[in-house]
Parts: sequence; structure tokens; C-alpha cells
Amino acid sequence: MWPKFGVVTLKGLTCLRVVLGKVSCNDSHIILCLSIFSDASSALRKRWKDTADTVIIGGGCVGVSVAYHLAKGGVKDVVLLEKSELTAGSTWHAAGLTTYYHPGINVKKVHYDSIKLYETLEAETGQAVGFHQPGSVRIASTPARVDEMKYQMTRTHWHVTEQYFIGPEKVHELFPLLNLDKVLAGLYTPGDGHIDPYSLTMAMAAGARMYGAQIYNPAPVTALTPTADGNWDVQTPHGTIRANRIVNATGFWAREVGKMIGFEHPTIPVHHQYVVTATVPEVKALKTELPVIRDLEGSYYLRQERDGLLFGPYEKMEKMVLQDSWVRDGVPPGFGKELFESDLDRIMEHVEMAMDMVPVLKEADIINIVSGPITYTPDLLPMVGPHQGVRNYWTAIGFGYGVIHAGGIGKFLSDWIRTGEPPYDLIECDPNRYSKWADVPFMCAKARESYGFNNVVGYPKEERFAGRPTYRTSGVYELLKDKASMGFHAGWEQPHWFYKPGDDIGYKPSFRRTNWFGPVGRECKLVMEKVGVIDLTPFAKFIVKGTDSHKLLDRLFANTMPKVGLTNISHMLTPTGRVFAEVTITQVAPGEFLLITGSGSEGHDLRWIEAEAADGGYDVDISNVTDDIGVLGIAGPNSRKVLQKLTDEDLSDGGFKFLHCKSIQLAGIPVRAIRISYTGELGWELYIEQKNMAAVYKAMMEAGKDEGIDNFGTYAMSSLRLEKGFRGWGAEMNCDTNPLEAGLDYFIKLNKPADFIGKAALQEIKVKGLKRKLSYITLATDDIDPEGNETIWHNGKVVGNTTSGAYSYSSQQSLAFAYLPLELCSVGQKVEVELLGRKYPAMVIQEPLVLTEPTRTRLQKKAKGKP
Repeated sequence: MWPKFGVVTLKGLTCLRVVLGKVSCNDSHIILCLSIFSDASSALRKRWKDTADTVIIGGGCVGVSVAYHLAKGGVKDVVLLEKSELTAGSTWHAAGLTTYYHPGINVKKVHYDSIKLYETLEAETGQAVGFHQPGSVRIASTPARVDEMKYQMTRTHWHVTEQYFIGPEKVHELFPLLNLDKVLAGLYTPGDGHIDPYSLTMAMAAGARMYGAQIYNPAPVTALTPTADGNWDVQTPHGTIRANRIVNATGFWAREVGKMIGFEHPTIPVHHQYVVTATVPEVKALKTELPVIRDLEGSYYLRQERDGLLFGPYEKMEKMVLQDSWVRDGVPPGFGKELFESDLDRIMEHVEMAMDMVPVLKEADIINIVSGPITYTPDLLPMVGPHQGVRNYWTAIGFGYGVIHAGGIGKFLSDWIRTGEPPYDLIECDPNRYSKWADVPFMCAKARESYGFNNVVGYPKEERFAGRPTYRTSGVYELLKDKASMGFHAGWEQPHWFYKPGDDIGYKPSFRRTNWFGPVGRECKLVMEKVGVIDLTPFAKFIVKGTDSHKLLDRLFANTMPKVGLTNISHMLTPTGRVFAEVTITQVAPGEFLLITGSGSEGHDLRWIEAEAADGGYDVDISNVTDDIGVLGIAGPNSRKVLQKLTDEDLSDGGFKFLHCKSIQLAGIPVRAIRISYTGELGWELYIEQKNMAAVYKAMMEAGKDEGIDNFGTYAMSSLRLEKGFRGWGAEMNCDTNPLEAGLDYFIKLNKPADFIGKAALQEIKVKGLKRKLSYITLATDDIDPEGNETIWHNGKVVGNTTSGAYSYSSQQSLAFAYLPLELCSVGQKVEVELLGRKYPAMVIQEPLVLTEPTRTRLQKKAKGKP
């Protein structure tokens, strides 16, 4: 039963101006409905600016942080517009948790930058921020949770943040009020804690003004109009501001602002509740503040609030509430510092688990229940950065955890705006990871799933199935969907691995080898010895053509452009010489280029290309044909035999050379074929109209019966590409690496005449020399293989990290790519790789483990004395 009634007060509330409204009660709980007054001035009482470098829309903690960092970074004419008053929206009622922890490798950097800012902000601005840093403990009460914590520890040791895997005794020492009956272990992060969101925002606002930014409120934006030169006219009741760029940081108003310029941002408000208790004697008696705890099985957080406790659960997906009416009808115009009516019945399951874990809750009095809107995206990650499809429009929206993200995201965006490139790779938060396939039904289904899955075990190769499939299904999806374990890639369904009779089918997550391990080995053997077919439709596909197409691409890419009918691998670099993208380029006709990139890079790469074309005034036409064209890959020693049965085109080595492209007929169907294979085996990629894809697939499967043809998926392709030493964008190379340390020298043409982006920086890097390089390592493991981002040790010290890994079925051992300091890169060098809390012996070897088919063929010809 919920605890006895106490005196109803408003202790610990983060907002200052609160009036108690309607109170209804029964035997076991109190529901508070709060109305919040606004004292925002009806007049700005300051000089209006007609022009600005950057206009930030939204005065919550994120928007104010962007203004603060831009102004502090030296950007002149920064203006923030807030429709009512600062913190109105999700900020003012937030629980204010701060943590260094995040499973995402670079989102950890966001959290780190936030906390380091909050530690110094009061001294810098003179404004108190109410920052408490008692640390935090994530509690494991199941063996799977223990594995998850060990998994996350392997990804933390090579970061600057302190984090410790601790036993039950240490957990109890840190939080003596816990019932340890179910506690198996904990993940302890010193420096974590909580901050007052209102005070934090006001301190950053003071800092923004101190460095020259202007903050206007109440100043609602009524219209956004792009100008021909890429600027914006930002209209308000007070006048119009001409801005070089705009930043949408409007929280649950993000969709309304996006609609002004034609975007349907996939964000939706979720009802989140937390409970504040009165003074708890056992808490008051403590000499030090309790750390924040996160009971992952109970799916709640709990922290000390003065001498009481604050408890916030994440309900299961079938119980939690979406404010979907705001998606259909818009946010009520006056909504700002209001709350929803709370519902204790909805969270009682979590309340009971919390009482079991922290028994003093049973006797605690409730003084406040907060139920307010927080904004979710489909994957619970924010949308941060410039948006594809329009110039100089940036977003900082979709923050389910805005307080811990605010400081770091403000710095991240400020650095990007000021320097022209992101300070580090954060593609998982790229706003362009979504497009029209992320419609309202999908968004609602995924937001519900993400909220309910807030504290589920995070496995490697994780799949979540709500809202799937979208309309993005390939022409062979219906033929394959019941034969394979499907993965989700930028809205597409793509086979990960295929079933055979006797297999343990379905998605069975694990931190160790699981039901896919044997079947993936079977598929690797298929490709190496016979012939396999893979659906590669999720590849993003662009056509670039026009008078300046060659000139534009020569500027964008570090490789030379291929001649008509040829294909190469090229890289777009940032101005400081880091790898922004890897793209396969084919010149299919004079001045017409087909660009192929990864599914997760579609909007990310397209925006970069479009921005350079617009800023440079290039006469080109750029079209995204990703949804129109299906792709089938065929690979293996028998692949030529299969295709030759279906076409009159000469597919011999002499007739169709490696990295060549031809338009051919397969079974009477027009196909653009490129001789290339991401498995490293003899193969082709076939680009086909979606409507014809199934017919081509069926024809190949029929023609390949005698050659042992079958399907294979992306897990097998990943293993095969690692065996061949193929680097992958997003793993071995990204905006945290340069192409020289990644071993991409072959593709970087520093002597080409064109002044490609990043050329000067690379020349300087080459002169200064490298400090680390990508190495190729094998591991002696048991039932576990590296995934990437694991810590590497040498002589008891952290020396590097893996980037991707897999099991090599050809050599029967684990292998991985890893960044190591130069002195540890020599072949034969021994190191250790940490996997699930254990250090496994590893050794640097010569790459590749398995030679590619073109290399094997060339060596065979050379041995026979043939040219």
C-alpha cells in the first residue's frame, strides 16, 4: 500500500512560481494538478535587432546552451527567441539528472562536456545552479544485467570518464538504505548527480548575455522564410530578423516550427511522472548525500531531494501515455509551464518494486507528483545538426534527457557552426537519419517502444520490432521475410541471416555467440565455395549530373573521378582532414555519376553534397533515387556461371573487368551491373528497378540451382569483409579519424590537381606524422567475439580500442580492427582485448587474413607467367 498521507507541500519543486490547484484523493494517493503563472513581460524593453548571424528558437536549457556557447566562442549577433519565458516547456519540471554514463560511444562525450560545464558555470556567471554530484549506481539484479555492465565497462575504459563495476557490499556502502536481497552488482559512476534545471538555464542565459547574445521574450516565431542566398527571414510580432542560420531548439514545439518550412519532424511528447516525498528520517540522518540509483529491472531512477526522495519510473509500453493529440492537432497555443494530471495507478507496479528495493519509501509521505511532457524521437536519441533539404536550418530537438545533453550539445553545435565541421562523430544523433518513411504511426509505435524499453538490457546486434515494416521494403522482401532474421536499416528490412530446417530461428539476443553463429558460418562457406545472393537495397543511391558534376565531385572527394563505365571507392573529408563519408562512385554516362553509400549515411551524405553544391554555385542536378532502385549482390566462385546463363554479355575477366560498370539484360530485364563485391569474392552488384527486382532474383535462383546458389545476409558479409581487411565507414573511419591513420592511402590522391576539401590538412598531417594507426588483430577467445569499441590493454595500461570485429569462419578465430599507438602496430605485437570483463590475448597480424578474389586471380596469373 502507498504510504500514509503527510502534509501536502511543494518541497523540492524545480519551478519557483507554483500555485496549488485541484486536489483529489482516495485511500492511497494524492493527485496534484498544478497551474503555473507566467510573469513574462508584455514588452521586450530592449532594442530589436533586424539582423543576426544565428537565431535560436526556443528558450529551454538546450536552446540557451547553444546561445551561450556560440556567444562565448566569439560569434557576433547571436539572438535567442523564446515564445513565453525561459524554461517554459520540458525544462522547468525536469528531474535534473546528470550522468557521465551512456551506451553510445560519442554520446558519452556530450555528457562529459555537460558535466564539466556545470561544474564551473556558477563561478563563471555568478549564478547558482544547484549542482549536486553524489555519484550514481546502476543496479544489476539479474545475470544478464551483470553481463551488460561488463559489456559497458569494456567500452568505458578507453574513455576519460571514471566508471567502476562494483559488488553488492560496495553498493550497500554507497547507498545504505537498499535492500540487497536482489542486488548482484552495480555500475558506479563518480561525479554523477543532479542539477536544478531552472537555475542551470538562467545561469547559461546570464552567460550568453555576458558574452553578447540577445535573448528576447516573449517573442514567438510566426513564420520562417528562406531567402535566395540561403539566409532566413524570421518573423515575430515584434518584427523580422534576417539571419544567416536558424536553430530549432523548441522541444515539444519542434514539429510546429518544422512545419513552417515543410518538415514533419518525428518527435512526440510523452507523459513522464515522478514523485517527491517529504522528509524521510533515515535520509535526514545520513552524513553524506545518497548517490542516484537506477534500478534497471524496476525501470526507475531514485535520488535524494533535500531530506526526502525523488522517484521517477518509466512505464511499460502498454501503460505509458503519448500526447499524440499534439501531433494531430498541434500543441495548445498557451501551453508552457503547465502539467498533465498525474496517474499513480499507472506507475504502481514500479512503486512497489521501488519500495522493495528501498524499504524506507513505504513510510514516506508524498508532497508532490509531477507529470509533464518530455519529447521523444523513435530511437530516443535527439536530432542534432544541419538538416538536409534546406540551407542553414539546424535542429537541436527530440531530447528525452535534455538537462544532461544541454551543455554538451550546445558546445557540439557551436563548434560545428563556427568551424564548418562536427567536432567529433555523432551520426547517431544526425537529424537526417529519418525521412518520410518515419511517418506518424511509425513514430508513435517506436516512441512507445523506446519509452517502455528505457531500461531493458542493451544487447549487441540489438533489434526492436515496433512499427515495422515501414513502406521501405525491397522488391524481394515478400520472398525473403519468412526465411530470414531481419534487421532494420534506415527504414528498410534487410536479412541478417537465413534459416534452414533444424535451426533455432528468430531473434535471440545475447552477449555471446547465439543462434545465428552456425548459420552465418554456413553462409560464409556458401560464398567462399559456391554462390550466394544478398539483398543490398538499403544502400543509399544518388545521381549527380550536369555541367559542373565532375568539378563538384572533384572538390568533394579525395580520389580522382572514374572514367565513363568505371567505378572507384572515394572519400569525402572534412576541412581538417577527417573522414566524413565513404562512397562508391560510377560514371555511368559522360557527366552523370551514380553515388552509392551506406543506408545509415543517406541523409548525412546527401546534405553535405547539396551544401557544397549550393555554397559553391555549381551547375548540377542532384537526385536521391534510393527508394526507386533495388540492389542484389551476387558473390562466389560460381557467380559468373549463374549470370552468364541469363545474359549474352561477356562476363569473363577480359569482357567485364573488376570495378567496371555495364548496362546489361538479365533474363530480358534491364540491369546496371557493377563488378564489385563487399565480400571480396568474385561478384557483381545489380541495380534494378524495384518492380523488376523479384523477377531478376527468381531467375538467378533458378539458373543457379546446379551451382549451389542460396541466400546470405549481412552478418556473413560483415565477417567476410573483415577477413579481407575491408574498412567500414562508421567503424574504422569516421569524423574521429583521418584517412592516413585508417590505412586509406590508396584512395587519397594528394597529387590530383583539384583542391579537394581537406587536402591541405592532410598534407600537414602527413608532414607532422601519425600518432596511431589502424591495426589488424586476431584474438584467442571462447564463446564471444569482439563487436567494436572494446578496450585494448598492454602491460596493464589502456592503449587503444577496437573498431569492429567478428569471427573468421575461414581461419576459425576471432579478428578485429583496432587503433593502436605506432609503437604497438608492428606485426607480432601482443596486446589484450577486454570482452565482458575478461582480457583475451590478441596479436597484430599482417592484413588481410584472406586475400580478395581479384588479388588471388592476379597472383595466379603472375605465377603462370600471364600478363
